[in-house]
Amino acid sequence: MKLRSKLLTLVATAAVTATLATSVWSQTLRLGTEGAYPPFNYIESDGNIAGFDVEIGLELCKRMAVECEVIAQDWDGIIPGLLANKYDFIIASMFITEDRKKIVSFTDPYYLAAMTHVVPMGSDITEFTNEALAGKIIGAQSGTTQADFAEATYPDAEVRLYPTQDDVNLDLASGRIDLQVGDLLPMLDWVTKSEDGSCCELAGEPITDPAFVGDGVGIAVRQADNELRENLNAALAEILADGTYLAINNKYFDVNVYTMK
Repeated sequence: MKLRSKLLTLVATAAVTATLATSVWSQTLRLGTEGAYPPFNYIESDGNIAGFDVEIGLELCKRMAVECEVIAQDWDGIIPGLLANKYDFIIASMFITEDRKKIVSFTDPYYLAAMTHVVPMGSDITEFTNEALAGKIIGAQSGTTQADFAEATYPDAEVRLYPTQDDVNLDLASGRIDLQVGDLLPMLDWVTKSEDGSCCELAGEPITDPAFVGDGVGIAVRQADNELRENLNAALAEILADGTYLAINNKYFDVNVYTMK
């Protein structure tokens, strides 16, 4: 991938450890995530919220020596929920974009970002230009950078928006849309590891335009919560340095999503 984000300093020193240990919060922190974006965040059959985002978030809480409660929130309301104090930080595969930075603050990226087109197996769609996709129905999840990209790039297509990524996948698998734009890693997981995703395949080059994928994927906090942001950054640097990040990564992916290598 050509997208490059600022690298975190992978140094876990005694000073960093001491800072984290002494920064004790007076209450349990609340971690907000969507719960509908496997393998990053999803709700298991027993009602527990799981996934890569959640495991990383809980490990960061552990390094900050605080308890964390995981709260699920629909994507369209996830930033408003943070601003309304429903939870203290968002870890939900959120791209760091200029528009979002006007509303919330972000940590350093915790993985790189790219998007992709997904088409049915055997589709005759091979070109991804406005002219080639004129009149086609393109699906995307509402309120996402994927939706922004589809609407901006293909004005002569019909862009159909859905509340969740699962809803987009269902309509593509059922033939109700011609293609979709999605986040690369969940789409790769869907087409290669799920029964319904076997209908479809990734197509075209990865979409890495910084105007849409931003500076990577970060954890969002309220703009006033600078101490929390700094503590999350320090905890992230620590788990990157000691191998914990990679161990969690390897439960979900065949590539290191921090480097995309």
